[in-house]
Amino acid sequence: MSTDAPERRTYSYPGPAGTFTESALAQVPEARGQVWKPVHNVGEALADVAEGTSDAAMIAIENTVEGGVSSAQDALAETPGLRIIGEYLVPVSFVLVAPRGTRLEDVQDVAAHPVAYAQCLAWLGRNVPGHRSVVAGSNVASALGVLDGSLPAQAAIAAPGVADHYDVEVLAENIGDNEHAVTRFVLVTRTVAPAEPTGADKTSLIAELPAERSGALLEMLEQFATRGINLSLIQSRPIGDRMGRYRFVIDADGHIADERMADALMGLKRFSPNVIFLGSYPRADRKIVQYPDRYSDEAFADARDWLRGLLSGEPDA
Repeated sequence: MSTDAPERRTYSYPGPAGTFTESALAQVPEARGQVWKPVHNVGEALADVAEGTSDAAMIAIENTVEGGVSSAQDALAETPGLRIIGEYLVPVSFVLVAPRGTRLEDVQDVAAHPVAYAQCLAWLGRNVPGHRSVVAGSNVASALGVLDGSLPAQAAIAAPGVADHYDVEVLAENIGDNEHAVTRFVLVTRTVAPAEPTGADKTSLIAELPAERSGALLEMLEQFATRGINLSLIQSRPIGDRMGRYRFVIDADGHIADERMADALMGLKRFSPNVIFLGSYPRADRKIVQYPDRYSDEAFADARDWLRGLLSGEPDA
């Protein structure tokens, strides 16, 4: 009998260690005890998956304060052969950290990623008045830069997890201005068939308009509205080939196996020159999707049966 241990799965994520993304990965039962591979950015994480270097990637896709994460949306649009298989919510809180022995009153310059800095401005104004900001590439890079002296600052804004990985003094906790801030992460694999619908699902896709004309966006949205499908996210991103050309990132409530969603996607495919299906997956909040009875699977099946009867010459009921 073979005693070889099963090969461990690899999960790529924008690192280094100590980021909010690690908190999202920790919510994935299948990822526990596996290889977590920190990479430089979202594009590299998704490339690992597309090339087979990693089995999956965890990336941030949306924040309640900043909205959609444009770098993630663009990378998903431009990297073929990917599927979102799950989403995870992580409450966002920040700490102010510094080298050991530093006191809050010693701080004059604060290193931070611009997004994190914007979410802590009110606290900094009250507690570090007159400070100067120093831009860092990430929440962890701000702390590392202060520790190794590569950033001209006495303290850094970082995720709480940084204290688990680096020798820092935590000068203050929960310094974010919005206590309800949450970041949504998605787990991405290579193309697979969608999991069975749960009733609490979300479908993500990217679509382009067929032409720059009045009413084109409305016509695209009607593919969902006329089938009773709520859109929880719609955001435009430039395609990049010329001015005025945009793609739309869409999150729709429901699963591709639902009759109403399948019908909407077929309508969208007839309308749009380029539709990228990113996946149907369980909602992080597990909230059951509600819709009127006229959009149930049974209603669609009944309508098809009625039409078949008309075409076959059956008498009206």
